[in-house]
Amino acid sequence: MDSEALEKPHAVCVPYPAQGHINPMLKLAKILHCRGFHITFVNTEYNHERLLKSRGPNSLDGLPSFRFKSIPDGLPPTDANATQDIPSLCDSTRKNFLAPFRRLLSELNSAPNSPSVTCIVSDGGMTFTLDAAQELGLPEVLFHTTSACAFMCFLHYAHLIEKGLVPLKDASCLMNGYLDTVIDWIPGLSSIRLRDMPTFIRTTDPDDVMLKYVLVETERAQRASAIIMNTFDALEHEVLDAFSSLLPPVYSIGPLHLQLSHIREDEDSETIGSNLWREEPECLEWLDSKEPNSVVYVNFGSITVMTDEQLIEFAWGLANSNITFLWVIRPDLVAGKSAVVPGEFGEETKGRSLLASWCPQQQVLSHPAVGGFLTHSGWNSTIESVCAGVPMICWPFFADQQTNCRFCCKEWGVAMEIEGDVKRNCIEDLVRKLIKGEEGKEMRKKAVEWKKLAEEANTAPNGSSFLNLDKMVNQVLLSPKN
Repeated sequence: MDSEALEKPHAVCVPYPAQGHINPMLKLAKILHCRGFHITFVNTEYNHERLLKSRGPNSLDGLPSFRFKSIPDGLPPTDANATQDIPSLCDSTRKNFLAPFRRLLSELNSAPNSPSVTCIVSDGGMTFTLDAAQELGLPEVLFHTTSACAFMCFLHYAHLIEKGLVPLKDASCLMNGYLDTVIDWIPGLSSIRLRDMPTFIRTTDPDDVMLKYVLVETERAQRASAIIMNTFDALEHEVLDAFSSLLPPVYSIGPLHLQLSHIREDEDSETIGSNLWREEPECLEWLDSKEPNSVVYVNFGSITVMTDEQLIEFAWGLANSNITFLWVIRPDLVAGKSAVVPGEFGEETKGRSLLASWCPQQQVLSHPAVGGFLTHSGWNSTIESVCAGVPMICWPFFADQQTNCRFCCKEWGVAMEIEGDVKRNCIEDLVRKLIKGEEGKEMRKKAVEWKKLAEEANTAPNGSSFLNLDKMVNQVLLSPKN
């Protein structure tokens, strides 16, 4: 490595070890790489192996200036090709990750063919990295991969506990209307209900692992040099403005896939991918044969699980709608068993359906044939759908998804929610409204408006996200820690 390469700023990027966190972190790492940073991207050993299986044995060789490393996750070994148990993973990040991460930083700093580490970019749920950054005197940026509105909710978990609203008194609170309690004192959020808050409050246990995890991680966020979010000012400006009195500097730098699209990547870095399941690009060829805005895309993300009964209701709702659909069904979508649709379902939907186990989602959502998205309301899926001008039907599963759903439906005007139990008649009705009804037409119009604003935010020289990214890089990552 020549002397110029050894003088590059060196960012160590540490995603939370789940698909929905790895994806945006890799986009950010690529953006920093294009801005002249040497990158070390740190996965867990488990996810490192999954990436090798899904993308091929040489897929993580990277570039001389973009390297992949791994650390153990402290959990029992498994060969399952699935997202690990989230509470166990969260508990383990706090207890087991710091020591191997310290060792990795030491190895990187002593490697003869690599510049010394100059900054750390870590997921907001991996704040153990702050201890290592502090020991080495390095600036650290925390990347919160949720929406700004969901992060604001997480920040106020402690206040919900102080006010006696959480934990729940007993299990009946889940069904008796208690979750409809309106919370009107969170900055930047108007009259949100308890049921719209991220779901880790839905516990009767004051020592619940996820509740404690959120409390610890949000409190430690105060120690970061800055916080970044994959959103844009026009979409969440009230909440973003409200952060100024609560946190270190917060920069909205998204949507990151639009930032990345404005940068000309070199060919080698374009091939670096992050999907833990093998993609099926045939989906795009199939969409090429369909009429504009005629297809509903169905994907519940990387973590959502459902029952056999729910899978069957979704299947027959889609079948009975007579709308063309592309449905991504992960092998582990049904809890505890393989996801299998009824045999007669294939015959019923022949010629207007395609089932896949995974797909290149950004390209699917941007395809002119896709007119709607049946989604779990994860933030990556939400922001990608908004940026593609595609309206949604929301079926939130857990965590921040309920909050994203509420804002999509009530604030941004781009979605409808599946309320209550999954029933085929409801699915049939909503899918038809989404693709052929007036409601869908109005939501599509609104989504296209947000799409234009998202593009403007990421366009040089005056886009808000473009300027925020520039400021964060120059004032935080390239500045020595005070």
